[in-house]
Amino acid sequence: MVTASAMVDWDFAATTACSLMTAGPAATPGEVRAVVDSLRDAAVRAEQPIAETTRMEPIAPMAPVLVVDRHTWARANISAFDAALSPLVDLLTHRSDDHDEVANSATGSSEAASGRSAAVVGAVGSRATAFQVGTLLAYVGTKVLGQHEVFTQEGTEPRLMLVAPNVLLAERSLGVDPDAFRLWVCLHEQTHRVQLASAPWLRDMLRDDLRAFFEAADLDTSSLRERLGELVSSSGAAVRGESGRSLLEAVQTPEQREILDRLVALMTLLEGHADWAMDEVGDEVVPGVAQVRAAFERRRSGVGRLDQLLRRLFGLDQKLAQYREGAAFVRGVISAVGVDGLNAVWSGPQTLPLRSEIDEPLRWVERVHGQGVVA
Repeated sequence: MVTASAMVDWDFAATTACSLMTAGPAATPGEVRAVVDSLRDAAVRAEQPIAETTRMEPIAPMAPVLVVDRHTWARANISAFDAALSPLVDLLTHRSDDHDEVANSATGSSEAASGRSAAVVGAVGSRATAFQVGTLLAYVGTKVLGQHEVFTQEGTEPRLMLVAPNVLLAERSLGVDPDAFRLWVCLHEQTHRVQLASAPWLRDMLRDDLRAFFEAADLDTSSLRERLGELVSSSGAAVRGESGRSLLEAVQTPEQREILDRLVALMTLLEGHADWAMDEVGDEVVPGVAQVRAAFERRRSGVGRLDQLLRRLFGLDQKLAQYREGAAFVRGVISAVGVDGLNAVWSGPQTLPLRSEIDEPLRWVERVHGQGVVA
């Protein structure tokens, strides 16, 4: 049987990501120390405004804050992929092996031939998959400003990571005040920290949904080939600036799409809520917050055709939409039932918005709070 470690060469993925990424913008040792110290201070200063704005009460320990470089961020994400995916790869491998045993029995293929085939496929596939993971992380790793870990190795607590070189590069390219920008970024990331500490059940839900997503995988080669063909067509459409399907959309079964709808709604809520909170604090906390927001929106949109293509293929354009749609959902709910009414969303899986409710927040209000609230 091909093991999980043989399916994905995580060391090669990390090597690929780090080799494709530059260290970041030019900076003196003094400038590096200054931005690291400033981000640590901003993370602390962001705690109280976010607590007052969100009115959420953490019931689990808050994740520690860590200021990192790009390569440390990439290696942390490789470790997270390993922790999240290895049990699921084992699951699919067992299913695939069972399928192969039946096929070999029917065709009279020898066990030795099957073993050699599995070894070749495993060796090639593990590095090919690792290269894909490393390439994706190399692209994202030059853009991400902060990230709250969800999946970690057993015995390791999640952390909130702030990627110092990317923050430095962004503030320089945007021409914004460094102190204001760093605090603004930390307000967004601290909101994620509060979300996961106030609703610790979210981690278990994400893990369960990810397992269900893999369990619903279609291992039929012909149908997978058909969907990958659709991906090729969508790539051409993306190059021409037309609408197309993302890499993830191209390999889903109907059951997986249902799970993905639930996950997309959740991620839209999380990102939109954080975007709302970081802007809600106002000029008294972040001077010129509206100007910072306007400059950052231009950065989010991407400027080059290649950048737009890569975002489309990796499905990252969907994440950009999540910020805007999620923030609109949060504002719509708050306008109807206030911040405390919105916070009912963190009660449990049953109160999370459906994907169909994201664009119509009053439907969520009606379902969770009752018809009388919106009359």
